[in-house]
Amino acid sequence: MSEAEDCLFCKIIAGQIPSTKVYEDDTTYAFKDINPKAKIHVLIVPKRHVANVGELAQSDPAQLEHIVEVAQSIADKEFHGEYRLVFNTGRDAGQTVFHAHAHVLTGEVLDE
Repeated sequence: MSEAEDCLFCKIIAGQIPSTKVYEDDTTYAFKDINPKAKIHVLIVPKRHVANVGELAQSDPAQLEHIVEVAQSIADKEFHGEYRLVFNTGRDAGQTVFHAHAHVLTGEVLDE
């Protein structure tokens, strides 16, 4: 089984695992985190499997830019445009699913 075939987020994108969709287009999928760390906690993932944000930045910077635009759109709808955007890259940084993804945290005043 390939890395993408065994990937939790690839299975969510394919509809094999249910999620609460927030946004979708041809290249990007966003869904609510099942273990939210803020009032609004959305994950934004590229549909193409790529291991982390560093790899995404090198292989497709336009996709990374688009993820940031989607994050802004979600924050505009949910909390007057303010948000925290987090990418965990690598096991020691807290990455648990090795498919690039951005955490959008908003909906309330966030502690530092």
